[in-house]
Amino acid sequence: MRRSPGAGRRECGRALRGSVFLSCAVLVGTLAVGGHSLGSSPAESADESAAFDQLLKLLAERRHDHVTFTEVQELAILDQPLHSSGELLYDAPDRLEKRTLEPRVEDLVLEHGMLSVQRDHHRRSVALHDFPQAVPFVESLRATLAGDRAALARYFAVQFSGTLGSWRLELTPTDAALKRSVQHILITGETDRIRTVQIRQSDGDTSTLTIGREVGP
Repeated sequence: MRRSPGAGRRECGRALRGSVFLSCAVLVGTLAVGGHSLGSSPAESADESAAFDQLLKLLAERRHDHVTFTEVQELAILDQPLHSSGELLYDAPDRLEKRTLEPRVEDLVLEHGMLSVQRDHHRRSVALHDFPQAVPFVESLRATLAGDRAALARYFAVQFSGTLGSWRLELTPTDAALKRSVQHILITGETDRIRTVQIRQSDGDTSTLTIGREVGP
């Protein structure tokens, strides 16, 4: 059966929207300064503010990550959650890879603004700018891993709570278009390790990524 010219883009778009690399994208985020406040609630303590600054510094120092993951997607149209697992890789400053191993092998790579999806020996590539709705998700992960304060400010208000040993970031969309699809993104971690990333969409669907052990070289 002959594919239409837009078939590859639609396939990549569906993969992007369904994943949390990228549930539209999940590995990292930008923690706002300038125009937006970071954990700027009046109730935020001086200790939390100092812990947040230290967290950003530690994240910015990490240049590589290779870890396992499990992901659960809860969708209103399905009776049972969808489960998947595999490996996540990050190379500073902007290479993200999500290798899904179960229940179906799939490889998503985002590098230099290009997204590649490989499935069943077929590979498709598209430019991320063709899917502007996915950019905030990608940035929320990329920037968190990079300790990048500037990128998130374009899309989210950020609330930090906890300590360096056990912290939580809640990203609330400030962009009107994004608000229509995303309620919030919640990221938890310990020191320079991200442990969970949850995206709750405005329609109630959720996607939760849990990051596990490091994978050796």
